[in-house]
Amino acid sequence: MVMTRNGTKIVGLAPDRQHGFYGRDIVSVRQFTREDLSYILSVSDEMRGIVRRVGATDLLKGHVLANLFYEPSTRTSSSFSAAMSRLGGSVIPIHGVQYSSVSKGESLPDTIRTLECYADVIVLRHPEVGASEVAARYASKPIISAGDGVGEHPTQGLLDLYTIRAELGAVDGLHVAMVGDLKNGRTVHSLARLLRMYDTRFTFVSPEILRLPEENKLELAEAGRPFAETDNVEDVIGTADVIYVTRVQKERFADLREYEAVKDYYTITPALMSRAKERMALMHPLPRVGEIQYDVDDDPRAAYFRQMENGMYVRMALLAAVLGKA
Repeated sequence: MVMTRNGTKIVGLAPDRQHGFYGRDIVSVRQFTREDLSYILSVSDEMRGIVRRVGATDLLKGHVLANLFYEPSTRTSSSFSAAMSRLGGSVIPIHGVQYSSVSKGESLPDTIRTLECYADVIVLRHPEVGASEVAARYASKPIISAGDGVGEHPTQGLLDLYTIRAELGAVDGLHVAMVGDLKNGRTVHSLARLLRMYDTRFTFVSPEILRLPEENKLELAEAGRPFAETDNVEDVIGTADVIYVTRVQKERFADLREYEAVKDYYTITPALMSRAKERMALMHPLPRVGEIQYDVDDDPRAAYFRQMENGMYVRMALLAAVLGKA
């Protein structure tokens, strides 16, 4: 399909309802095959090309996205809004959920059923693990999870995977070190589950109370992916191809004394980065609260802001795919 924008011809993506994404809910990375991942990464490349050439397209003109966020969000909500706008669609932003009908006792299923009267696709951020699956059960329109509690964050996992490939050229054969709050970090859980489909090995770096859940480690073992655990980032700084840093999530702690004890456990500094591989990627899902010093931002290996930009392309790909336009 050929579209024009401001007199410039661009090659758009032909309507695709055969690949398996049309009408599909995106609630967990467990639902993807490696073929699915190749497809989404490829469409994300197309979206990046469109944005960089002409800024936007009318691919989803007339379509409406409902952004339903029960938890605060800057990056994810803005990324989805920008993605839909770049595709020519419209957005219903719902961020102050505590001031909505939910405060009157409305259930999640009823909220979803109401919003799908107005929207073609719903993005949901919720504090409870499994909330997106509940929403999908009651919805007739596609539900895309924007994170559920300490469970998963599938679109973040996809953009992280895309970033690794964009930064290093491939995913197979890499040593990935994940650093920080691995217990509560839903971005870590999703990325580890995606990377187990590739020939990767892992080192998990965290204090004892923030170790990766046993469920995730069992999944890696069953997939034949080797991993090690340590509490010292210096053990991996010289060998890792990817260092994926996460903040210690204060909001997940019932006892703030435990948070205070571990909040400053790791800090990535220019001195530490001087010992890292010449070709590697330093990543962070953001926001950061001291885990990476600002002086590191100028390091060409610091990929976290490119990572955020990539999120828009991946979410453009997903929105187009579930609406049958990719």
